[in-house]
Amino acid sequence: MKYTFMVYFCKMQRISFFIFIAIGFICCFTSCENEPSNDINAPAAFKKAPTFNEDNAFALIEKQLSFGPRVPGTNAQEQCAQFIIDEIGKSVDTVFVQRTTVTQPISNNTYKCINIVGSYNPNALYRVLILAHWDSRPWADKDDERQDEAILAADDGASGVAVMLEMANAIKNGGVELKDVGVDFLFVDVEDAGKTEWTALSYSLGTQHWVKHLHMPNYKANYGICLDMVGAVGARFPLEAISQQYAGDVQRKVWDIANRLGYSNYFVYDQAGAITDDHAVVNAETGIPTIDIINLQANNDFGSYHHTHDDDIDIINKNTLKAVGQSVLQVLYQE
Repeated sequence: MKYTFMVYFCKMQRISFFIFIAIGFICCFTSCENEPSNDINAPAAFKKAPTFNEDNAFALIEKQLSFGPRVPGTNAQEQCAQFIIDEIGKSVDTVFVQRTTVTQPISNNTYKCINIVGSYNPNALYRVLILAHWDSRPWADKDDERQDEAILAADDGASGVAVMLEMANAIKNGGVELKDVGVDFLFVDVEDAGKTEWTALSYSLGTQHWVKHLHMPNYKANYGICLDMVGAVGARFPLEAISQQYAGDVQRKVWDIANRLGYSNYFVYDQAGAITDDHAVVNAETGIPTIDIINLQANNDFGSYHHTHDDDIDIINKNTLKAVGQSVLQVLYQE
């Protein structure tokens, strides 16, 4: 920037001249300080995004748990499915429901499956897929007692659903329009009816059905974000390996935005191993680069409550819900 000073020397006393020059120098220095940075590597300024309400998200978890364990084939499954359909229907333009029966490829067990998709701004060409499973594990196989009873799955199931529902509510009613971006909220069923000894294919049965029977012909999204176990106190979200392999740029974008928002205690840049989750199926079968935001403690440990009856409302932390919901919302609005 150029600065021009017109100094009139006629009849000017020496002291007045130096005062004038000093003032000009100060103004120049201040103006230069206020100039925007020309650093091409500087992160883009945040666009305005609506506020994620963690109290609402917490209440949405409580509502899901009020039905009991959402195990395929139970009344709780039907009741919770209808609740999700009704709730997401308040915030999106179109709701798709897939009702089917899926079969375990190893055990040959069959399960009633209800996948739900809520599409916001369906005509937008640029689309983001947000997904989470909503079923409860039929067994508490890591518990010391009542191992053959289903768990409530407050974190491993209900938390991801609650974050998605509140995100959709914020987009619809938060007072900030999401332009030119479409969002598809995919609630998948029968994710947690597998066992390690049955191999990885025994998990994510609802997602395995969805990738073969997409809710829209030739459906594509620019990228996807899977939310799994995103509500517990002390949650830690490292860089999961399959996410890095298929969608490393998306993963880095989400983590960078979360850290800029102040959530570095949650979104850590530590490397983690590969987790067989719904995102793995989406990546392998659809080509949609999809990441997993999943609570992993040291050595890929899921926490002491994982697949036990301790996975109830007592382990849910509103600050964790806020960190995830606000971060993903900001990612969407940055687009």
